[in-house]
Amino acid sequence: MDTGAVELTVLDRLPDGFLTAEPAALHRLLPGPTLLHLAGRGEPPLFVSVLLHGDEDTGLRAAQRLLRRYRPGGGAHELPRSLSLFVGNVAAAAAGVRRLPGQPDYNRVWPGSGTGGTPEHALMRRVFEEMRARGVFASVDVHNNTGLNPHYACVNRRDPRFLNLASLFGRTVVYFTSPRGVQAAAFASLAPAVTLECGQPGLARGVDHALDYLETCLHLPAVPGAPPDPGSIDLFHTVAIVKITEGVSFGFGAEEADLRLVEDLDHLNFRELPPGTRLGWVRPGRRAPIAAYDDRGRDVAGRYFTEVDGELRTAAALMPSMFTRDPRAIRQDCLGYLMERLAPVDGAR
Repeated sequence: MDTGAVELTVLDRLPDGFLTAEPAALHRLLPGPTLLHLAGRGEPPLFVSVLLHGDEDTGLRAAQRLLRRYRPGGGAHELPRSLSLFVGNVAAAAAGVRRLPGQPDYNRVWPGSGTGGTPEHALMRRVFEEMRARGVFASVDVHNNTGLNPHYACVNRRDPRFLNLASLFGRTVVYFTSPRGVQAAAFASLAPAVTLECGQPGLARGVDHALDYLETCLHLPAVPGAPPDPGSIDLFHTVAIVKITEGVSFGFGAEEADLRLVEDLDHLNFRELPPGTRLGWVRPGRRAPIAAYDDRGRDVAGRYFTEVDGELRTAAALMPSMFTRDPRAIRQDCLGYLMERLAPVDGAR
């Protein structure tokens, strides 16, 4: 497949068959990334992005169920608010993978990425500019993850409107500023923006939760601007992204590799781990199997990890999120993230 030939399709109606199409069959209805502008009673539109990663189906399925409830453009079952739905990596969805070989990550190429030389960068700039011209009520980017994680919402600004929008999904909220080039960070300059992490793909609970959230957003007259009640959210800050060093082989449990991680690594997500917690075993002579990059791109692995008697352990108290056992996700993206708990905020930041 030619991953360089990527153009944006813009439609003002749903293609026939869209509401029941499986993710792997969308390429028969849509030629590629597609922006659907669907009219409703209220303006400006709610912006929703789905399938930025082709193997994360919850957002698409929630949007399909939502649109089966309403009739975009008029009638008794008209959308409560106009909806602009962006369907992202259709080609990767056809193959059931996060992204195809040769493709950039569709959630790393939005304005603000710091780079911009690919067709995908140009495509996301066009989506951004079109929505800036139309106006945006709020932005919701729906994702899944491969490890065992609770459902939670992420924000890129500690602004009361963003935190209030996130709290409608649940009390667990994660604030992050890295990696760059994510959809929510780009749209944060236009309107309150959140990323939803809906657990693993293919689970009905994630679809139900995302559907209820989108329904709520469509009915909101405004996003509240007063600071949220300090007791209403648990706020965490992502302090580092964890990667396995290039050239280091890895496995889990008894697998033979340079780095053998504990079998239940993803069970550690959203647990506060004390210093000295064992995460795995390092083959003798193999140095620095783990890298951890902070918001400035500095490797801070020595702050969080240590090797003791051949074991990889935590060097400080930390809380992981999105630790995964999926080798493809680890190589294409990361092993997971490290977080710290934040105190509630009083105002915009």
